[in-house]
Amino acid sequence: MAILFLVILVDMIGFGIIIPFLTYMVDNLAGPGQPIGRWVAGLMAAYAAAMFLFSPIWGALSDRIGRRPVLMMGLFGNSIAFIVFGLSSSLWMALGARLFAGMVNANLSVTRAYIGDISKPHEVARRQGMLGVAFGVGFSLGPALGGFLSAPAEWGWTDAFVGTIFETYPYLLPCLASSILSLIGFMFATIKLDESITKAKLGGIELRSASIILKSNLSNIILMFKRPKLSPLLWSMTFYWVGFTMMHVTFILFTMMPISNGGFGFSESQNGTIFAWIGFCGIIVQGGLIGPLSDKFGSSRLMSAGFLLAGFGLASIPYVPPEYSMIGLLFVCLFIALGNGLVTPSNMTLLTYVSGQNERGIVMGVSESLRSISSLLGVLIGGWVWDFSVNRDDLFDFHTAFRLCGIFALLGWAFFRFSNAWGYGDDLLSDPVGAQ
Repeated sequence: MAILFLVILVDMIGFGIIIPFLTYMVDNLAGPGQPIGRWVAGLMAAYAAAMFLFSPIWGALSDRIGRRPVLMMGLFGNSIAFIVFGLSSSLWMALGARLFAGMVNANLSVTRAYIGDISKPHEVARRQGMLGVAFGVGFSLGPALGGFLSAPAEWGWTDAFVGTIFETYPYLLPCLASSILSLIGFMFATIKLDESITKAKLGGIELRSASIILKSNLSNIILMFKRPKLSPLLWSMTFYWVGFTMMHVTFILFTMMPISNGGFGFSESQNGTIFAWIGFCGIIVQGGLIGPLSDKFGSSRLMSAGFLLAGFGLASIPYVPPEYSMIGLLFVCLFIALGNGLVTPSNMTLLTYVSGQNERGIVMGVSESLRSISSLLGVLIGGWVWDFSVNRDDLFDFHTAFRLCGIFALLGWAFFRFSNAWGYGDDLLSDPVGAQ
């Protein structure tokens, strides 16, 4: 669990580290008149699209050759991808780096399958919660590091980076830091991580080519959508992920806008502070609260409450008064962090209960594929809606994108709350002896 924690921590630092500067990087690389919102969406969508296509391959491959080698490949690939991204001299080069990062990164789904391999049913919620802590720590440290390490040649307290490669590539330093962390995770996985699947079970899994896995991906998704208890878990999270990832595009586009235009005029470091706060709150929820809350209320109730809390927070972002911008956003983002901290581990716990060990890698791979395609749709919708609405002064102004975020979260809640998946697995959580 310690090594798995480190793997997800490194992944989330890498994911979060680009958030504070991505929009500013696009603004620097874009030519005159280029739609910033759509390019930000495009870079995020490239990562999500590649993950959608390749997560099932890595998930099924982990069922065949083991979780450990797949995790190691993901960590090493991440290290390369971040160096290329930091050295990007054009938007197309940056786009290629994000595509490659999405292709090689299946660490999340494989790690969740690993936990399913080594855990008894009543242990799953707490152990998924431990991954949530890694999410929270990584999502807290990542944006903070990304904001602090951006544009070092412009730091006022030192001129050590002036005239160096870090002045030419102002966002190389945070990418280099993330690359080094991935290499550290790779070394720990190489030395310390055991395989979770026995050789006998690996030998019994059918050998399939990458092309067959790709072709069966959509059919697997369709098949799982037909399973009565699995389908609502997938549908609800699909809607939620669309709304949640829309926020990743529009949040900094909104906060970096001048106050005169309705934004807050935030810098990279200020945006990093906000996302670090979200991560910190996630640590509290998923590290200290998710286990006891799951025992008392069950994963279904926590997941339902999480949808509503996150949806309220997402929809409230643009209504924070400019004179209270920082404290107001910290308050609103508390709802987002609490909601997401309840939704994610609860959903993963329920997915674990409805899947067997011999299909767990595929189920988690499909789940991550749906997350990726939902993220793809979310960032594309968010970028398009932002460019459409940012200069309007009517009902469909820049508030529109955030309202849609809340609506999608509400749809996720409705699809789950009124389904036959509601309440599933609560008997396992409350009866650890019987679960064993």
